[in-house]
Amino acid sequence: MSAPASDLCTLGADFDPGVREDARRRLASLKGECAVLLAVESGSRAWGFPSPDSDYDCRFLYARSRESYLSLFSQRDVIEFPLERVLDINGWDLAKALRLLLKGNAVVIEWLTSPLVYEGDAAFRAGLLELAGQVAKPALIARHYLHLGERQRRTYFADVRAVPLKKIFYALRPAIALRWLRMHPEAAVAPMRFQALVAESDLPGEARQVIDDLLEKKSHTRELGRGPLPPVIGALIDAEYEEARRAWPDRAAKVSPMERDLADAFFRKWIPERV
Repeated sequence: MSAPASDLCTLGADFDPGVREDARRRLASLKGECAVLLAVESGSRAWGFPSPDSDYDCRFLYARSRESYLSLFSQRDVIEFPLERVLDINGWDLAKALRLLLKGNAVVIEWLTSPLVYEGDAAFRAGLLELAGQVAKPALIARHYLHLGERQRRTYFADVRAVPLKKIFYALRPAIALRWLRMHPEAAVAPMRFQALVAESDLPGEARQVIDDLLEKKSHTRELGRGPLPPVIGALIDAEYEEARRAWPDRAAKVSPMERDLADAFFRKWIPERV
């Protein structure tokens, strides 16, 4: 197939136009090297809890020409641009993304469900989301969030009396994603937006109130500083991590032949003859 039409864009009027054009300019510079299939905003802006000074994190999926995948010599499967101003932009080769999806990496799913899309092919996103629903295993996605959350907790919560308050969300969001997955046992695609996770996870009222207060402060304050970890939030995080360890033991999961075939078929469909 030829390079996809960029028929997707969901950046609102309040999205920085300079950042939008800078991202599109740099993505356009890849023409002739690869086809950009989907480019989205990731990070705190897409999750729904940016600060006034939050950077922009553009992430994209791309495919090279069909011929390039037939080479004896593998090419690098990541494209990274130098950081400019507040924009960080890099992308993954489609083959890399599909392998990680089969292994239970939730990053690809988050990119597919980002509410902020710079450009992309609507059919590609819908098709890859459908594939994710077929091959992503809830237990593996849960382990991804558990390991991510535990790492954030170790990094930022060593002293619960002086926690960087803006970092609370980086441990809290995985915890609530785990709670959401536990409450929706047949699903592997959790909501990208933090607010949707909270709304669909039946949190205790006190925790909801503290979260709402933190969201409000983070949205208006460049630097929240340090302070004690709210006890109700610390208890919620620890309880969800403990429950996740019990509910989803850390076991290797094999990819079935059917799942491999589905991923291979999707890969072949979206590799362009030329770029």
